[in-house]
Amino acid sequence: MKEIKIESTLYVFDNLNELPEDVVSLMDKAAEARDKAYAPYSKFHVGAALLLDNGEIISGSNQENASYPSGLCAERTAIYYAGSQYPDAQIVRMAITAGSKLKTTFEPIPPCGACRQAIAEYEIKQELPIEIYFMGETGKVAKSNSLANLLPLGFDKSSL
Repeated sequence: MKEIKIESTLYVFDNLNELPEDVVSLMDKAAEARDKAYAPYSKFHVGAALLLDNGEIISGSNQENASYPSGLCAERTAIYYAGSQYPDAQIVRMAITAGSKLKTTFEPIPPCGACRQAIAEYEIKQELPIEIYFMGETGKVAKSNSLANLLPLGFDKSSL
């Protein structure tokens, strides 16, 4: 038997004021998207904003459906739109903010597993890491230099 130790590195900032202005601006776009979420069932609103290498900013919000599996998360809404409209552009950075209509969220809320897999696909496709910032509605902000920190032992085309 062989033991494998997996480590991830995240950076946690106390609030948005500790971040560079361009990251704060991107998080503001994510918050605007969060406000457009359609989440009548979970009351959990998520917004994501992507900075592409061509300077475009793409945002998305979660869109629920009474048939739960038919909805789509904010991160995938944004990343799939970017992929369809700007197929040759690379995603430089992603900002995500999530909040509940039932309580205030203060801690960083990372992407769900399905979104991590989708982000991983684009990171692998472009052969460059995607910088990811995520937070609740307010408070601390976490930063990962790559999706690989959030999804170790990822599944990709090499497994097929």
